[in-house]
Amino acid sequence: MLRTLVRTTLGAILGAGLGLSLGLCGATAQDWPTRPVTMIVPFAAGGPTDVLGRIMAERMSQILGQQVVVENVGGAGGGTGSLRAARAQPDGYTFLLGTVGTHAQNQTLYKKPLYNAATDFQPVGLIAEVPLILITRKDLPVNNFEEFAAYAKANRDKMTYGSAGAGSATHLGCVLLDSALGTNIQHVPYRGTGPAMQDLQAGRIDFLCEIVSTALPQIQGGTVKAIATMTKERSPVLPELPTIHEKGIPNFEALTWNAFFLPKGTPEPIVRKLNDAMVQAMETPAVKERLQTLGAMLVAPERRSPEYLARFVQSEIEKWAAPIRASGVSVE
Repeated sequence: MLRTLVRTTLGAILGAGLGLSLGLCGATAQDWPTRPVTMIVPFAAGGPTDVLGRIMAERMSQILGQQVVVENVGGAGGGTGSLRAARAQPDGYTFLLGTVGTHAQNQTLYKKPLYNAATDFQPVGLIAEVPLILITRKDLPVNNFEEFAAYAKANRDKMTYGSAGAGSATHLGCVLLDSALGTNIQHVPYRGTGPAMQDLQAGRIDFLCEIVSTALPQIQGGTVKAIATMTKERSPVLPELPTIHEKGIPNFEALTWNAFFLPKGTPEPIVRKLNDAMVQAMETPAVKERLQTLGAMLVAPERRSPEYLARFVQSEIEKWAAPIRASGVSVE
């Protein structure tokens, strides 16, 4: 009798405690955020990803009613900051601005990736895609993509292309192009876009596959030659420039993209609330205008959900694996 009473009482206490715990978790998720939130940008301040993140953070702070603080955590091609986000408490107070590098290319590029991009994060939503632009030195004797492709095939042993570094988006964009053309052109890695652009302008390398926001001032200044946009759609900031898809390689696409990720296990109400804030920020006219000035193309509404991003990441990992392996490039 006594044992039964003890078991019944203990069960009631444990049940009440569990119910209270679940209730508190639910309340915490519903009330989120009650303090500032950290957005980890896994690259140095001032770059294209950082600028996009700060534009979004400013508007999202207003929407959420709490400050969204940008923290730059560079290293390992974005892997260091991404790992920190993956290991953060799944309470919604730390999230990541990921890219094609951190969540697709690095999974094959690195011999021992720091994390599994497909399983170690809770996807929130895809924000924008930023085209790469094929640009050449001014005196390269080509004026369009058809001429470039023919010239590259005829002079593959003499040509060189530069990048912001081995494994960077600018490198892997050209790896994809090289693979599509079957040319195996020599790669010259630099420590950043700046030195690579300087050598292109000086004629010491033949071409770059550069992010549109960085390439645009040089194109407008006439110091380099724009050959093609490396996406299926033309860039809003370079509407007259045809795409490689249009001009010879169907479905060719090399771009960087940006998306938000939370640590795995973050409560669903928080995921949805962060996604809602992201979408509201994307729909704000001032944010749209600023992002378009950078050359970023906001994704269509049907591509902004957590479910879509989960599928997209897996497809992007698969898309980049073959050309990276074919190129032989890898990072310890």
